[in-house]
Amino acid sequence: MTAWTSDDLDRIAAADELQMAPLRRDGTVRRPVPIWVVRDGDDLFVRSFRGPDGGWWRTARASHEGHIRSGGVDKDVTFAEVRDEEINDRIDTAYRAKYGRYGAAYVDPMVAARSTTLRLIPR
Repeated sequence: MTAWTSDDLDRIAAADELQMAPLRRDGTVRRPVPIWVVRDGDDLFVRSFRGPDGGWWRTARASHEGHIRSGGVDKDVTFAEVRDEEINDRIDTAYRAKYGRYGAAYVDPMVAARSTTLRLIPR
């Protein structure tokens, strides 16, 4: 497994959005969509604002592979589903801290979408 560099982590964590382009089952890349990203230690996490109905999330969950671009970092990634409640508690806190300025109408759906948490693993 490849790890993120400190520079990659810092740059992506400082960016407001991440361009998410998961691979479809046929191996083609889905059109990139902007999503929120948070950091927890040496890991990066994303969630679907629309919960399990989010199109990009359904594609990412099916293929577990894609491409991201954020903060000047351009990487192929693997998506790993996160079911650990302790990690999800920290991700909730990270979303509130980083994006709280946008208000509850945007942050609350991200916190409620715990079942869609994906860890981004560089390839």
